Parts: sequence; structure tokens; C-alpha cells
Amino acid sequence: MLDPKGSVGMAEKSLISTATMAMLIVVVPVIVMILVFAWRYRASNRNATYAPRWAHSTAIETVVWTVPTLIILFLGILTWNTTHELDPYRPIESAVKPIKVEVVALDWKWLFIYPELGVASVNQLAFPVGTPVDFKITSDSVMNSFFIPQLGSQIYAMAGMQTQLHLIADHAGDYAGISANYSGKGFSDMKFRALAVTPAQFDAWVEKVKASPRRLDMNAYNSVAQPSEKEPVGYFSSVDSRLFNNIIAKYNNGNVLDLQNSNCRTKG
Repeated sequence: MLDPKGSVGMAEKSLISTATMAMLIVVVPVIVMILVFAWRYRASNRNATYAPRWAHSTAIETVVWTVPTLIILFLGILTWNTTHELDPYRPIESAVKPIKVEVVALDWKWLFIYPELGVASVNQLAFPVGTPVDFKITSDSVMNSFFIPQLGSQIYAMAGMQTQLHLIADHAGDYAGISANYSGKGFSDMKFRALAVTPAQFDAWVEKVKASPRRLDMNAYNSVAQPSEKEPVGYFSSVDSRLFNNIIAKYNNGNVLDLQNSNCRTKG
């Protein structure tokens, strides 16, 4: 998180730094005064003024109320603005068409479906650098959390529901992706790699995936969804276009919420 490689991650790092600096305006003086007062008013210092009946100082009251109030006001405005600016459901403004990825959290691996390309992968996510990535995320097991620390926000993956996340990588690289929510004995190895590559490299990656003999229909998916630990990277040259919706629908009497108009429609 402190070495971000995308605009969302950079904005979050800036938010953390700004909020921390604002709070240090109170924390640092308090720590310094504790040390100074402890030294100045030690029992052996006979030169310190002893004022047992002292009870009020307008100057001190002004400082201890005004400074924290201003900091809270500043943090409140900062939080309000950044909460909306960094809303994970808010699309990233870009002249480049986003790539869509459907994410399914399983025990204990990640399935990535590219609906527009008709391919899928396990524990490896690839996308072109400088291209927004629109994620739709769900779980076919317990609640989990999808997180690529160097790119930005994490968001929960829940069975029968779909959450959204928008990220972008401004620099090419091989980034760690993790599960940020404990989900059982295989949790510690529930990791994936996020590959931000050039458009040409992404096209080559897609061709490599399409060359795989494996196909992801519902029967193959049922096998993939079985609990496993330290799952290796896997590729599927084709994928059932209804798979993601069917995974959600099986927890909702065959229905999936249409994110375009908020209606509940039968899918699959």
C-alpha cells in the first residue's frame, strides 16, 4: 500500500499520509509535553513553580479545544470527499475502454472470468497497463475479500451477491493479490498474481490461455470449485457465458440482481 502502482492506490496513500500528519499535530506535542513536564516538575527540581490551587488558563483552554476541533473538521471534510472520489463502485475516468473481469472466490483459490474474451484463469489475473479494470466479484464459499495492495481498494466477496471494484495500473509489473479475510485452513495460501502488461503482451497472454485444452462449463467448474490448497495457475480456453450469474443465482432461488436497473431477474 505504501508503494502504489495505480492512481487509486496513490490516492489512498496520499489520504493515509495526510490524515496521519494531521493527527500528529496533536500527538507529537502531547508526547513532547509529557516528557518536558515529567522532567521540569520532578521531585528534585526546587526551581519549578508549585501552584496547588491553579485551576484555569484561558490560553490553554483555547488551544486544547480549537486545535482538535479544526483537525476533526479537516479530517471530516477530507474523509467525505475521498469516500466519494475513491468509491470502489465508481468507474475510473479514462479514454481507454475498460476490461471486464468476473471474480469468484473459492476454497482456496481465485477464479477470473473474462466475459468479453470468453476465457478464464485460476490464480492469475492479467490486464493491460493503463487500462481500467472493472471487476464484478462474488463468492461460491464463505465471505472473502479481494485485494491487490499496490493497486488500491479491497472489497468483500460474498455468496449470492456481487460487489464491484474499479482499479488501474499505471506501471507494468507483477503484483501480489491476496485474500484479506480469513476463510479457513487454506487462507494463508489463497494468493494470486496480478500481471499489468503491455497491450501486446496481454494479447499474447490471451492467446496462450485460448491454446489451453481445458474448457470451463458447469461440470468442469464443479470440479474446480472443490476445496484445494496451493492451487497452481490454470487456464481455460472457453467459459460458459452464464457461469458467473449461475454461481450467484444458486444462492437466490435462481435470480441475480441486475446492476443496470436494480431489478431481480432470472439468470442462467
